Amino acid sequence: MSILRSMQTGAAGLRSHSAAIGVTGDNIANVSTTGFKRSRGVFEDMLGRSIAGSSALPTAGAGSRLAHVEQMWTQGALMTTESPTDLALSGDGFFVVQGNQGGIDGRFYTRAGQFSISADGRLVNPNGLELLGYPASTDGTMSAQLGPLTVAGGTLPATPTTSGDISVNLDANAPVTVFDPANPDATSNFSTAMTVYDSLGNSHEVTIYFSKSAANTWDWSAMVDGAEITGGTPGTPTAGASGQLTFTTDGELDTETITVNNWDFVDATPGQTIAFDFGDAITTDGGTGLAATTQFGSPSTTNGLSQDGFSAGTVAGIAVEADGTVTGVFSNGQRRTLGQVAVADFASEHGLERAGSGLWVETKASGEALVGTAGTGGRGAIVAGALEGSNVDLGREFVDLIGFQRGFQANSRIITTADEMYGELVNLKR
Repeated sequence: MSILRSMQTGAAGLRSHSAAIGVTGDNIANVSTTGFKRSRGVFEDMLGRSIAGSSALPTAGAGSRLAHVEQMWTQGALMTTESPTDLALSGDGFFVVQGNQGGIDGRFYTRAGQFSISADGRLVNPNGLELLGYPASTDGTMSAQLGPLTVAGGTLPATPTTSGDISVNLDANAPVTVFDPANPDATSNFSTAMTVYDSLGNSHEVTIYFSKSAANTWDWSAMVDGAEITGGTPGTPTAGASGQLTFTTDGELDTETITVNNWDFVDATPGQTIAFDFGDAITTDGGTGLAATTQFGSPSTTNGLSQDGFSAGTVAGIAVEADGTVTGVFSNGQRRTLGQVAVADFASEHGLERAGSGLWVETKASGEALVGTAGTGGRGAIVAGALEGSNVDLGREFVDLIGFQRGFQANSRIITTADEMYGELVNLKR
């Protein structure tokens, strides 16, 4: 190897080691970057000439070069945050986002789950790129089409009460009474109250009065103040529904009937009906007669009340499950499925290309994105209220930095030595 070739070899070593120091510096600079994946430089040797052809002399080397910068995809530590829209992936996969990045419109992939709710109610990252997933319809059915997830801004319409479930025990030892609708409190044996909703979402407190009309037979009447009924008299109880319950001698609910069922709430849709259900009556429902309302020789008490109506509401918060299902918590106490976060995986994640801002783009080397849901097909689970930290280990980076520095110094020594030898050759002519 000639002296000039030695200088070129040393220069190649300087270039490769300075490039490797740049890779390490990039890692150290991003030690606090959410979702960052460290890189490592892959060195390879260079030949001084082609290996083709025959030669009795060994093939001389021409130094080294940084052939490739490899991304290391080890899991970063998960850090708990206070934001329910912060998401982390525990395992393989990427969040899918779309929008404009660096003047390019398209889809990008990221491990950085710092999302927030935009002005139009969509989940976006700090650069405004929209998080993609499978939006849900009003009945909770997931769409098969990938699209932006809208999680706020909408209103859940009011739903009128159509059914009410009542579970009580009526005291078998109660005396027989004659019920007077004009004075229900004094002429009933027991009462319980339930809140129902009209078509406008207005709430109404309905009181259900129970009066024992004969042995094992009870009449019931559901009433509201007359001021809440069209044509009613304020302060006067008005019945909207009534019926009768019968029990076996063992206290089991035998039959349940509704003889009147009509509610004309003020300004709401008239003729609203509410199907009051007192349990699995033996004769009426073919049940056991013990699942809800009973008649035992113990004080009358309410065991359970439920109804299916609610007022209008807006999203007050969201919750994200491990499979990416986004549930909206509404101001009216309701919960609805809003969509499901999509997770992408690749045949070769090492083939992805960095796009900056914690984003990657697919390439021919990575293969096409395999988009699905978290926890399926080898994709990781989603952890809400957490972020994945950088996988950079400062201790390792500083060790690598020292090694590259020594390599740089050694290669500079090659050039210095070759320069001194070249000077000796020049002096031979004197």
